[in-house]
Amino acid sequence: MAVAAAFPSGSLLPTTPGTHLAPFTLRFPFRLRPRCAALVATAATLREVCTGRVPDHVLQRAEEVGYVVPTEVQEQSLPLLLSGQDCILHAQTGSGKTLAYLLSVFSAIDFSRSSVQALVVVPTRELGMQVTKVARLLAAKACTVMALLDGATMASLCQMVERRALSLQSMRVLVIDEVDFIFGSSKQVSSLRKILTSYSAASSRQTIFASASIPQHNRFLHDCVQHKWTKSDVVHVHVHPVQPMPSHLCHKYVICTKKERLHVLLSLLERDAPKSGIIFVAEQSERSKKAGNPPSTTVVAEFLRNEYKGSLDVLLLEEDMNFNARAASFSEVKGRGFLLVSTDIASRGFDLPQTSHIYSFDLPKTATDYLHRAGRTGREPFSRLECGVTTLITEDEHFVLQRFQNELKFHCEELPLESMFTFS
Repeated sequence: MAVAAAFPSGSLLPTTPGTHLAPFTLRFPFRLRPRCAALVATAATLREVCTGRVPDHVLQRAEEVGYVVPTEVQEQSLPLLLSGQDCILHAQTGSGKTLAYLLSVFSAIDFSRSSVQALVVVPTRELGMQVTKVARLLAAKACTVMALLDGATMASLCQMVERRALSLQSMRVLVIDEVDFIFGSSKQVSSLRKILTSYSAASSRQTIFASASIPQHNRFLHDCVQHKWTKSDVVHVHVHPVQPMPSHLCHKYVICTKKERLHVLLSLLERDAPKSGIIFVAEQSERSKKAGNPPSTTVVAEFLRNEYKGSLDVLLLEEDMNFNARAASFSEVKGRGFLLVSTDIASRGFDLPQTSHIYSFDLPKTATDYLHRAGRTGREPFSRLECGVTTLITEDEHFVLQRFQNELKFHCEELPLESMFTFS
């Protein structure tokens, strides 16, 4: 889906065309390339990084909600973003990429003009709701943040532009969040290419891509220039390239049969006593749908509602739920204890800081999916709470989990099956 952040808005630093230099990558914490060293000088506060470029009322609002010290990705990317540079933000989940690109948006737009000057595209409604909330908080009613959420897809966004119901001619900033996910979707990629190339020129706007995972990023950097999705001097800001997985998470797995999984999950919940948790379940196959079987998410949620005796509310989030139902589920988990049963729709950009535990009822399809599931926990600022990521696998799936460990460079400890049922 697409979120159009429509800002009748204000530019202290207008976007400028590229200087036709070759694209390059910044990798941190490694030695910086000489050309960039001056751009990433350490600053003590977010205000010091942004003063003179981001409107003061935006910085004040950021400080009021606790954005005072820049995260590493913000410290490294904001000098580039605020100078109008096209960037690929490649950093861990929960590292602060959203705030970085929104500050860039507010630095580039003209608050005196009534036109769509920035467009933020995200893959799910829930992420769209979160980005909209942060953008509106920072805007403080100085401009309009318009969210296209209910039934909006990139295809429908393209139709709106082609019917002239929406104009992108004044667009100064284009942000594609979770870019690898969108490019990996056969349903969305053709529309995304249109948005990147047909309705505005890369030379007339700032283009920002963001994700925690960009497979074959050197090839992607080449494609950005080759296909004119960005200007030729696009910069790949890659923070912690050696360790994509946050280091403070505790990874575990249990080998069990598929018939045992529900009871193993219940035992884990009793054992861990999570503050809040997300239980990831595989999407229902077309074959299962045709057979009239209920989705696995529904089976798991109903089991927990009947058998789980803890204090957390069991909630359900499914892709096929209508917008109001999904929005209600998302709103219910804010600020309270919960067990959210969901497909991977909750794995991208879902910011619920109280989530202390992640459970994969079904093994993720790829290492990238594992990374994004795990990234839903450990997001509470300054918390020393131990956060756990536990995966239920069959004996035959063990080698797949080992491959994920090798690719993402983390260690996963086995929990013996026998120990599970001492808590039942």
